[in-house]
Amino acid sequence: MTDRCGGEMEHDLKKNGNLATSNWWRELQVSITVCDTTGVIVEMNEKSITTFKSEGGAALVGTNVLDCHPEPARTQLAEMLADKSTNVYTIEKNGVKKLIYQTPWSVNGEYMGYVEISLEIPWELRHFVRAL
Repeated sequence: MTDRCGGEMEHDLKKNGNLATSNWWRELQVSITVCDTTGVIVEMNEKSITTFKSEGGAALVGTNVLDCHPEPARTQLAEMLADKSTNVYTIEKNGVKKLIYQTPWSVNGEYMGYVEISLEIPWELRHFVRAL
């Protein structure tokens, strides 16, 4: 297989199956939490489970994200679920700065709910302007 830059790509998917059906995201070192259209958590990767350990960790699957948030975040999340808007912000918690990206997810064009991706970022983040 050739990558988009003309180089050879080597993937060992024979052991793991098709990339589209693999669970590559489960061990990714960013927190991924997925909920359905009503806010019920349906998936968490390992980093998400660890991140939310004190709130219940893996036991949060099947619970509603609206029940986990105080106002005004609860109302904002309910509105996002209804209007399918994306929300992006940074936070500081326990001395760690994170980027939070909350956005709708779909399957074959059908709205399925929300995914929250949370990743640790450096305090001073470089910014590049790329020319076309």
